[in-house]
Amino acid sequence: MIAAVQPAVVAHRGASTQRAEHTLAAYALALEQGADGLECDVRLTRDGHLVCVHDRRVDRTSTGRGVVSTLTLERMSELDYESWHLEPAEHADDLVRTHRAAPPPTPGVLTLADLLGLVADARAGTRLFVETKHPVRYAGLVEAKLVALLRRHGLADPPSKADSPVMVMSFSTRAVRRIREYAPALPTVLLLTNLPPMLRDGSLPRYADHAGPAIRLLRRHPEYVARCAERGHGTYCWTVDQPGDIRLCQRLGVRFLATNDPAATRAVLAGGQGGTVATSPPE
Repeated sequence: MIAAVQPAVVAHRGASTQRAEHTLAAYALALEQGADGLECDVRLTRDGHLVCVHDRRVDRTSTGRGVVSTLTLERMSELDYESWHLEPAEHADDLVRTHRAAPPPTPGVLTLADLLGLVADARAGTRLFVETKHPVRYAGLVEAKLVALLRRHGLADPPSKADSPVMVMSFSTRAVRRIREYAPALPTVLLLTNLPPMLRDGSLPRYADHAGPAIRLLRRHPEYVARCAERGHGTYCWTVDQPGDIRLCQRLGVRFLATNDPAATRAVLAGGQGGTVATSPPE
């Protein structure tokens, strides 16, 4: 086991415990809470726009219904993606009074272009972690559109991977390989729900820079972080909300820690008791 480090706190879909996921309100709150990075999922609309939506369908997180790839940006912009989410009460007494005030809903889906604008205006060093979802109707077009958008924003060709304000992730090996082909200087993360035997020694395919294990993998294989480090790979662990898991990542030397509650996670890392997230959005 390597020496304890302070992981970078990455807001998973924003401060998604307190605000509706993948909304500007959630990301703005995460930055207020001191998040080092922001994480988002992207999908392509029918008319070719990258939007920040986790699910294949919009049903769970909006007032509409339908598959993202069959909807236009105009149609998705007519929906409300915030009012479904009520901020959890801090105390039981709040349940017999009223929910704490949250910003008024802002109709419209969050586009990746708008999120890039928020990151550009954030404090120096704030990083955006973009996950491309697969399998999807448009396959490799997702990565092509993503790199084209990053290039328009001057983000596809950073001077070094360490200096890149954007990291691209996927569970799909083909997607990560495409990013390496389209933009060789962008750092990549191969997300992992299980640990294949060929990767247990900490090695990764040549197109992946960082390993992205689920927290349950590190509970079973805590030595994996050190093995990755020995081979020059950092680790991005998702989704870490419980105090014991946060401290485990800290002890193991996890480089990036994705959490739904950046404020509570920072408190635990700083030595406080922190909080516990009652429910987490689907992975």
